[in-house]
Amino acid sequence: MSDKFTVGSLYAGIGGICLGFKKSGFDLLWANEYDKNACITYKENFKHNLIEGDVLQLNLDGIPKIDVLTAGFPCQPFSVAGYRKGFDDNRGNHFFRILDFVDTMRPTVVFLENVKNLVNHDHGNTMKVIEKSLRDRKYSFQYKVLNTKDYGNIPHNRERIFIVAFDTEKIENAEAIFEFPKEDKLTKTIKDLVINEKVEEDFYYKEDRYMFDMLQKEMTSDKTVYQFRRQYVRENKSNVCPTLTANMGTGGHNVPLIKTDFGFRKLTPRECLRFQGFPDSFKIPKIANSHLYKQAGNSVSVPVIEAVSKNIMKVLKSKSPKK
Repeated sequence: MSDKFTVGSLYAGIGGICLGFKKSGFDLLWANEYDKNACITYKENFKHNLIEGDVLQLNLDGIPKIDVLTAGFPCQPFSVAGYRKGFDDNRGNHFFRILDFVDTMRPTVVFLENVKNLVNHDHGNTMKVIEKSLRDRKYSFQYKVLNTKDYGNIPHNRERIFIVAFDTEKIENAEAIFEFPKEDKLTKTIKDLVINEKVEEDFYYKEDRYMFDMLQKEMTSDKTVYQFRRQYVRENKSNVCPTLTANMGTGGHNVPLIKTDFGFRKLTPRECLRFQGFPDSFKIPKIANSHLYKQAGNSVSVPVIEAVSKNIMKVLKSKSPKK
């Protein structure tokens, strides 16, 4: 048996939340992921038990109990891109499935991640349902929207909401002692993260492509990341990477572009992972780039997870240390 606090991860993706908690000293016991390509990447990088399959179909009785339950549950129901469907969308049922795990396993901590629009969705009613559901189960409830560029020292404009809930029967006064991390001064730049040598030809836009003239006209700086939005190129004036999205590797929408000494090109999958705070030691399997872009866009920013989970660890060590 481990003497560390254990973590079980739902909707694990490629393991961004898992990696952040691991860096904070937690012991990863199991994870669950449905997407087969994400599972390939996950298994390249983690050795603990990955339960592959639909979370709605899992038998909870056969899954070990843990100290911390994490869930970066599906974003679409709560985002503008997902038509603001909320709990009326079938995917909204995933939150209630998370509650099944909470009821069965009674973890000391529940950690949830979602898009920032969750705060205002359905005039705040969605958030009220989440808070009431946790408080009714005698959990505390705290949340904050954190931007990667402000809390992860990564030049990536990515706002996400993080919810932390402690079992109040195990951790008294949790809302008085747990704090979200303080802002971290951004010192890294775009150039610190992009590969400053020639990459594979496929990532470059050739002069014979219809959009080359537009790129040449609009992309004048090598200090920022641009975004191709179907019909136009948008520059990030703050010299940070615009929010990476799951669809950035498909078609001509939300494609992150940079100007280099070797030409105009898309960010590579490795660079996208860097902008999410994954180390270069994180292994990238040989699968289609479209899958890798989707995985990076769907992931979380590892340093932000690490910062929040370190503060969770402080509370657990002070209130219920492992023997």
